Amino acid sequence: MPGIPQDGLTYEQAMAELEKLIGQLEDGQLPLEQTLALYERGRELAALCAEMLEKAELKVRTLSADKPGSSQTEL
Repeated sequence: MPGIPQDGLTYEQAMAELEKLIGQLEDGQLPLEQTLALYERGRELAALCAEMLEKAELKVRTLSADKPGSSQTEL
């Protein structure tokens, strides 16, 4: 996915960075250019986290469906 950081972040690392960025943005003490850069990075991190969660959910669904005698339930 274009624009998504490919620097090997784990979900937890991406979320921690996102939370830090949110704190900086909420503080409101940054110049406009830096605010825009942080906002853009935050959107990238949010998209990365969403993608990771989707992949994890798909894996759980696949593993649940592969288990004999299991019924697939809504997560």
